[in-house]
Amino acid sequence: MRLKRKKLSDIWFRAFLALAAVLVIASLFSRELAPNDPYATNVLLMKQPPSAEYPFGTDAMGRCVLSRVLYGARTSVLCALILVGITFVFGTAVGILCGYYGGAADRIVMRVIDGIMAFPQMILAIAVSGILGGGMLNAMIALGFAGWTPYARLARSSVMAIREEDFIKAARLSGSGSLSIMARHVLPNVFGSLLTYATAQIGVVMLGFAGLSFLGLGVQLPEAEWGSMISEARGLLATAPWAVLYPGLALVVTVMVFNYLGDAVRDRLDARSLSGNFEIEK
Repeated sequence: MRLKRKKLSDIWFRAFLALAAVLVIASLFSRELAPNDPYATNVLLMKQPPSAEYPFGTDAMGRCVLSRVLYGARTSVLCALILVGITFVFGTAVGILCGYYGGAADRIVMRVIDGIMAFPQMILAIAVSGILGGGMLNAMIALGFAGWTPYARLARSSVMAIREEDFIKAARLSGSGSLSIMARHVLPNVFGSLLTYATAQIGVVMLGFAGLSFLGLGVQLPEAEWGSMISEARGLLATAPWAVLYPGLALVVTVMVFNYLGDAVRDRLDARSLSGNFEIEK
């Protein structure tokens, strides 16, 4: 039964990893995949329904919706991956250092994290983005301001649970330095749970980017981004619904893929753990 569960988790993991890879590749090569110039306007083509030349139709300014959706993928997906990577590395490093050394510095950092996490992340991001102004870089700073804190808390709690284990004490007695112990023994033991959380956060960050852009605090028009496209075309639901539905559908599908990938990573790690325990029992 356990082996069957492990095999099933591997299948789901590979399937969603492949879908995520397709989305990332499409984002990287959006310029080559776009059938038209996403910023070229044409008053004669305003609000054209989907056709062979414009598979997703055109918007209120005659721009190709498909091309803008593809360019929006480059902004949404790649920026989300970059931001998650940065917050993952920074938050993990802070959490491991605090959990391993403890002391006054740990208490101060944890109180700062508690203060940041006392506010809903999106509300805090809106406030920070409002202060900094619009733009994708400022949106990344706004979402990253609080985005690193869960990694730090998760890493710290995991490190505190294992720092007095026998294998850590043995590494100290063997003469290994603190940095070597954290890199070779502590990080591998906390990496799995952190990776699972980071994978699930990719979709959350993309929704955050879309929300800020929808409010005018993220990507600025005419740059293509799914949230700004939905905001710009929300008045066209009655006359040109495709201008809203396609970027919305792209956002929903992409977020679902990365959320399911996060679940698949968690299930795969759990299945491996169960398999390992099964082997030990045998």
